[in-house]
Amino acid sequence: MIDDIFCKIINGDKKEGFVADEDEWIAINDLHPSAPIHVLIIPKKHIASLDELEESDERLMGKLIIGAHKIAKKLGLDGKGYRLIANCGEHGGQMVPHLHIHLIGGRKLGSKIIQD
Repeated sequence: MIDDIFCKIINGDKKEGFVADEDEWIAINDLHPSAPIHVLIIPKKHIASLDELEESDERLMGKLIIGAHKIAKKLGLDGKGYRLIANCGEHGGQMVPHLHIHLIGGRKLGSKIIQD
């Protein structure tokens, strides 16, 4: 059984600040935001990292990106700009072994690296 924090949130074992709950993904507020708006878009299917993606995940990844855009629009970031980040592996800054995309905005962003 997969036991990372995101699987627990998806399974309802932990309640977090949900922004959206769709068929194949959820979006939650980051507990340690690096900007005024910092949302995590997380697939419900457990995929440990970008390195574990398969061609069959192509549609799911598209849904995550479109979902990020919908959330950005909902939060008023469209037009002003925002950043999407997917950290991969320990050296890439990934700390939670479950693929997720950071949606960051709400201020002018610099070049600081985002870690989970």
